[in-house]
Amino acid sequence: MPFWKSSRTVSEAGFDPTFRYATSWLLSPGVLFGLRAFLSLYAFTTIFAIFGYNSSHGLSENSRHSFSFFTNLTYWGLAFYYAFAALHTGSYWLRGQPLLAGWPRSLQMAHAMFYSTIVVYPWIVTIVYWGLLYSGRFPSAFTTWSNISQHALNSVYALFEIIVPRTAPLPFLHIIVIVIILALYLSLAYLTHATEHYWVYNFLDNETHSHGVVAGYIIGILIAAIIIFLIVRYLIVLRVWLTENKMRKNGKFSGRGQAHLREDEAEKGIAMHDVSAK
Repeated sequence: MPFWKSSRTVSEAGFDPTFRYATSWLLSPGVLFGLRAFLSLYAFTTIFAIFGYNSSHGLSENSRHSFSFFTNLTYWGLAFYYAFAALHTGSYWLRGQPLLAGWPRSLQMAHAMFYSTIVVYPWIVTIVYWGLLYSGRFPSAFTTWSNISQHALNSVYALFEIIVPRTAPLPFLHIIVIVIILALYLSLAYLTHATEHYWVYNFLDNETHSHGVVAGYIIGILIAAIIIFLIVRYLIVLRVWLTENKMRKNGKFSGRGQAHLREDEAEKGIAMHDVSAK
């Protein structure tokens, strides 16, 4: 059966009619909920453990400054995305319909865009950190753990969401969202320098580097973001094709609160999702 067909249930809403954001081709809704909740808890624990460490070592200023770093902002994003994803999966598991299905359309689309950011940005963080910023050693076991959590496991989080759920391929329009947020972050980085008098990342320092070099870094990261977006999109296309078309694993669904639909009805629902995502 082609991947756009399903014998399972669909919601009455046009957005995500077969609950792709809340279900998996591999895991039951209960297990998916548990894993997403655990990963959210781990991310929040990491963030607040770092705050606690900074406070106990006279480094509270580092915690305040952390909100100017793309690494930390994207890690907060992972923590919150997984919390909301767990909420939607858990509600679907328990009552047969995720809370997401009843949200206003604007929030549904915001969730879809949020998903696109958390499967793209962690790869940028990982590549830039280990390629440009890593000094070759960590001063303590704690900083080793915290840096691995934020600069390596963050991409594991992204990979999990690419492979395990039934999410549809990223809409091309979300490239605009990816680029706009990067531009807004660049503004924040220069605002931080203007107000706090330090550079969040040395490669943005146009006092040490020439304007051409700084522009090269910025354009390079922008191009990398677009390339990563396309790679992620087609990895998801491949996952959907393999799991649903070749392996016939159309998803593990909740048996609560929904009636099963015929294949033609399910196909119509998937088509509605594809249109609404564009």
